[in-house]
Amino acid sequence: MNTNRRDFIKKTTLASAGVAMSGLAMGMSARSYGRIIGANDRLNIGIIGLGRRLGAYFEPIAKNDNNVQLLYLCDVMKSQREKAAKRFAEHIDYTPNLENDIRKVIEDPDVDILINATPDHWHTPGTIMALKGGKHVYVEKPCSHNMLENELIVEVQKKYGKFVQVGTQQRSSPHTIEIVNEIHNGVIGTAYEAIAFYTNNRGECPVQKKVSVREGMDWELFQGPAPRREYTEETWDYNWHWYGWDYGTAESGNNGTHEMDVARWALQVDFPNRVDVEAEKRHFLNDGWEMYDTMLATFRFAGDKVIQWDGKSRNGYSTYGYDRGTIIYGSEGSVFVNRSLYILYDRNGKEIRRSESTSNEAGTALGGGGDTSTVHVENLCEAIRGNGSLRAPIEESTKSHSMVHYSNVAYRIGEGFDIDDQTGKMLSKKAMKLWGREYENGWEPEV
Repeated sequence: MNTNRRDFIKKTTLASAGVAMSGLAMGMSARSYGRIIGANDRLNIGIIGLGRRLGAYFEPIAKNDNNVQLLYLCDVMKSQREKAAKRFAEHIDYTPNLENDIRKVIEDPDVDILINATPDHWHTPGTIMALKGGKHVYVEKPCSHNMLENELIVEVQKKYGKFVQVGTQQRSSPHTIEIVNEIHNGVIGTAYEAIAFYTNNRGECPVQKKVSVREGMDWELFQGPAPRREYTEETWDYNWHWYGWDYGTAESGNNGTHEMDVARWALQVDFPNRVDVEAEKRHFLNDGWEMYDTMLATFRFAGDKVIQWDGKSRNGYSTYGYDRGTIIYGSEGSVFVNRSLYILYDRNGKEIRRSESTSNEAGTALGGGGDTSTVHVENLCEAIRGNGSLRAPIEESTKSHSMVHYSNVAYRIGEGFDIDDQTGKMLSKKAMKLWGREYENGWEPEV
């Protein structure tokens, strides 16, 4: 928000109060007062992708104190738009525009923020389009589909100077911030290793079947930057995560990115210098799932620091006692942290302290959302207004998401490889063939 706009708000505070009193006399609603008083500081939002993450945006948009307005609900599926409008009607007393095409949302100069909750293959291209259109962006994880997109999204953000917040919302979790700060200040001595884990009992995945495009679906726009192919019934709604590499980034990008981000944050490391993986499809061998469902990835960093990603998508045994979280080992103790608590242990394994959060942030439930997501969206809005800095800025987040891509590349080429920990480049000719991906002609993201 520019200085002139903030100054204008300060100068018109008394005048606004007078308007409010007049409004009271006329019987205007509280929401109407807010629209008049806060008009010069209001942020207008458009959401693209109205699937399972939609619930994460109800509260930050509906809260009067946040002074935001929802202008657009955009999705390539007509039924998703209509369903989203009905769900939002329970939280707001006005009607946003329903739109099919992201490009029309971006073309509207009144939109300040684009929330990008599309499938993974749209995250970087959609964000780059929005940045070029003058929008700030909240992009869900992973912020990129591959390492090339990591580079592009950072470069475009720097060029256009807009804020990009990545949806790794645990960065805004008060208890996580507290314990990570303590780790940085030596509460467990020298932190040297972290295990990031995720456990779920996902079931059998339908085999894709070629059928006519579902009514109300814009299959062309769903594919967007991805190479064109025939429509399959099970692809558009969530299962795109598991159907090859055109759309998704497997469980590493879907969920592992959260805990790997916390691990890297706690250890204060950037790019690794080596990745090795053991990964395979272990369950329902004849179903439609096309990539690994079990992975153990090991990342080695300078200073003899190590992060392991232990992902089990379809085996519900809680190896570490919880369904997801991060364990950080130090020379003088250890920490376990997840979305609802942290536990501090001494070197003998004795519990020293625990902090249980009142957070209602979802764990492994589809869609998620909760108060930490709310705070994370609010953090973007306040940063735009000049009140503080981003918790998950794009330049920092791409370092965590590089671990997603390194692990997936190592799985796909069947071997580990060394990495230049200054530039992030993969020191393997086989690996570098997967630095980027194939795009549909005319849809290539560009700086």
